[in-house]
Amino acid sequence: MSNIVKISSEDIIYHLKISCQLPSLLDAIATRTIITETAEKEGITIEIAELQQTADSLRLANNLIKAEDTWEWLQKHYLTLDNFEEIANINLLSAKLAHHLFAEKVEPFFYAHQLDYSGAVTYEIILDDEDLALEIFYALQEGEISFQEVARQYIENPEIRRAGGYQGIRKRSDFRPEIAAAVFAANPPEIIKPVITPKGVHIIIVEEIIAPELNEQMRVAILGDLFTNWLKEQINKLEIVATLGDEINSPPSPIQIFSEAS
Repeated sequence: MSNIVKISSEDIIYHLKISCQLPSLLDAIATRTIITETAEKEGITIEIAELQQTADSLRLANNLIKAEDTWEWLQKHYLTLDNFEEIANINLLSAKLAHHLFAEKVEPFFYAHQLDYSGAVTYEIILDDEDLALEIFYALQEGEISFQEVARQYIENPEIRRAGGYQGIRKRSDFRPEIAAAVFAANPPEIIKPVITPKGVHIIIVEEIIAPELNEQMRVAILGDLFTNWLKEQINKLEIVATLGDEINSPPSPIQIFSEAS
């Protein structure tokens, strides 16, 4: 067997089809068009210095310190220098468009959804037996046994067991609704009454509730969420048709995409 495998563009399209990756790829293509068309409509421009800075950040993010590293990375991804510049351009355009559309909406959105950004520091054990869970819960309340002892006995995952069931800092959306309701109603430090879910019976210690702060990291996260949701809404308005060689299923022109998305 030869050590060289030749792959054509038709092979690539065929693989995307049979691996069911085409829908997400078409969405990504349409998304890029929506961003460029909307940015042009909104009068957003890019300066050379901004593009250079974004390109430098892109190189650092991919650990492309030396020129040789950059050339190897470009070859690996079948990219030209012009392609690399286009990646930097669309990244920068996306960031500027997101800021243009939603920067002033971040603060009101944060305060309207403040509870969603609260965090909880928890420890958790999941059991199969409700009666056993209640028995352990009352024993913990009476101080007859420590949570660490229970964790060592009933948690199978070695890493979580060594950490005593520690779950880290989790947002409300990270919990199932029935657990979130109990966790964020707790008065830390508190062991909440066992909660039953399809996964089992959860015994949870709420160590701390962390009030959210609108810092720079939070602003970036909210801005990203608002922009992503907006893009999804624009995609949902489209009928994407792709031409795949022997089949007619082709993407509409940028003008069609923009007019239908408006």
